[in-house]
Amino acid sequence: MVIGVLELTLAVPAATLKEKRSVVKRIINRTQQKFNVAVAEVDELDNPGGAVLGFVTVGNDRRYVNSVLDHLVNQVDEMYLANIVDQCITLENY
Repeated sequence: MVIGVLELTLAVPAATLKEKRSVVKRIINRTQQKFNVAVAEVDELDNPGGAVLGFVTVGNDRRYVNSVLDHLVNQVDEMYLANIVDQCITLENY
């Protein structure tokens, strides 16, 4: 079993926390529907200009899990809702 974890640090062009949460919610909903991953906002909760999202997926093939997370990064980038500042993909075998 392979567990893939993706941490995305985003710069959100929002003036208020309400606008930021709207952007984050749209990113979370679209990625969950398309990629069937678990996702949560894990840091920068009270910062209107940034967000850190954590994504997790599980599979039996390391290349497949890595591919899903790579495609997920591309999808978030192509949404043009927030700029990706940093990304970190970790794959663990169990």
